Amino acid sequence: MNFGLIIIGDEILSGKRQDGHLPKVIQLLGERGLSLAWARYVGDERERIVATLRDAFASGDAVFSCGGIGATPDDHTRQAAAAALGRELVLHPEAKSLIEQRMKDLAAEKGLSFDADAPDNIHRLNMGVFPACAEIIANPYNKIPGFSVGHVHFVPGFPVMAHPMIQNLLDTTYRHLHGSQRQVERSVIVFGAMEATLTPLMEAIEREHPGVKVFSLPSVDHP
Repeated sequence: MNFGLIIIGDEILSGKRQDGHLPKVIQLLGERGLSLAWARYVGDERERIVATLRDAFASGDAVFSCGGIGATPDDHTRQAAAAALGRELVLHPEAKSLIEQRMKDLAAEKGLSFDADAPDNIHRLNMGVFPACAEIIANPYNKIPGFSVGHVHFVPGFPVMAHPMIQNLLDTTYRHLHGSQRQVERSVIVFGAMEATLTPLMEAIEREHPGVKVFSLPSVDHP
């Protein structure tokens, strides 16, 4: 099984925030003898997210999607996932309980009574509205869950939440794959060589040794 990563948010593409998901997911996979096959960045444009998620669901890959699962106007991931699947959005009962527990905890911290019917609290339940038949992903940071549909997993954009959630999925759902993509790399520095000269040798190595991937990383600005 291949692993893919989708990172959603205008704040990444505009440079307001630096992406921390790509290097962390590569690290988490590498520590388990796995590797990342592909990654995509998508802004907060619903139709583009829908198209990206359709590809993810059809790929058969294990895909982690980071960002856009909140309940503000710039969050489109939950709705886009439902559209990509052709399913309705429903309030997940376990997600509802977890979100309410989080709201009760916050009220208690402030010395306030919890009012389930308060407009703010009713709005927060939208964070538990997922495509029908989705399964929740536990969030150890603040209890607000993510969700999975098949092998596509949706987590918040906040690294402090997303990374433990992804790590837990790797150590439970995909534990049986650990070590299956472990790679060994060897390299040699060749001074004064030209790629065109080395290419026939590289092609011959790949042809004669199935499973070996040859790479060339030329340096064009080194003395």
